[in-house]
Amino acid sequence: MADDLLKWRSEFPILERTVYLISHSLGAMPRATFDRLHEYADIWATRGVRAWAEGWWDMPVTIGNEIARIIGADSNTVVMHQNVSICQSLILSCLLPLTHNPKRNKIVCEELNFPSVMYVYDAHARAHNLRIETVKSDDGITIPLERMLAAIDEETLLVPISHVLFKSAFLQDAKAITERAHEVGALVILDTYQSAGTVPFSVKELNVDFATGGSVKWLCGGPGAGYLYVRPDLIETLQPKTTGWMAHEHPFAFETEMHYAPNITRFLHGSPAIPALYAAESGYQIINEIGVAAIREKSLRQSQYLIKLAEEAGFQVTSPKDPAQRGGTITVWDDNAAAITKELIRRDFIVDYRPGAGVRISPHFYTKDEELELIVAEMKTIRDTHAFATEKVGAAF
Repeated sequence: MADDLLKWRSEFPILERTVYLISHSLGAMPRATFDRLHEYADIWATRGVRAWAEGWWDMPVTIGNEIARIIGADSNTVVMHQNVSICQSLILSCLLPLTHNPKRNKIVCEELNFPSVMYVYDAHARAHNLRIETVKSDDGITIPLERMLAAIDEETLLVPISHVLFKSAFLQDAKAITERAHEVGALVILDTYQSAGTVPFSVKELNVDFATGGSVKWLCGGPGAGYLYVRPDLIETLQPKTTGWMAHEHPFAFETEMHYAPNITRFLHGSPAIPALYAAESGYQIINEIGVAAIREKSLRQSQYLIKLAEEAGFQVTSPKDPAQRGGTITVWDDNAAAITKELIRRDFIVDYRPGAGVRISPHFYTKDEELELIVAEMKTIRDTHAFATEKVGAAF
């Protein structure tokens, strides 16, 4: 079977020397990123401060527009930030005045949300009049939809959810959750970190109020380039308290009072991380050129093949078996999964491990079928020969 997407392999240097199956954690770096970072350094060296007026100042929006194409958003509704924690905090800073209403101060979260996001909400809950209701999982893999919907009521202010759960790759029904939240007047933040670039979706069709994510994983954009989407009709109605001069209507007037910009830039704050934005753009351009639908088609085929190989080798697959309920990652359990992962990495088979899930393995558009066969065969050999370190580790990268 011909795989047209393999032509992109030559654009990713690390694939020449490793079996790289960790795009759920850090996508492979495009070769063009070398040139983009050199361009950044050259512009700084030759144009100096003039670079701000020659493109740098606009990059949080112009690069955000590349993300907008991937997540099905309108132009000028996405801005770039350093990470999701900042984005989530910024959104909360818009809504905290609403928490003075004691009847609408509940945040509905899920037990399997990414911990870093929950740190933000726990900290704000202690400092403000917020209470958190956590929806539990029965199996550590999925969040029951009916339980999630039942938790969202007229007291709910905000529902921050992960589109794809990071441990198990469970793909949630974001549309149903959003519809329920809007029925009772609550807002939804969709964390698309584990879906953007490998699962097709449109934030407009889902009608979410906000979406956050980053470039480290499937977007092959590297660290330091997070993004925030705001639903267009909300842009001029919210006033972030986490703010800075880039959010001002006239930033170079250096006024002592804040006057928010009448567009998406009001959701910026201080000076942006320009090098990270240069580094990220090449990955976005490749994803947009291929198209997420084509990436998903290959991902579904390869992830099903990976499940088959793992089960035939006697491993337990802990990701959902139904492709419609799964993102791009397959999690494989063994009692010695942490130690097996450590040994795999030592042998240049790059995967990772998460407690309660197992070895996380992620084919992407640049992955060969043979690499899936190689990783499972190597795991089986390591397991059967006990060729792994005896100590258990909490995580392996």
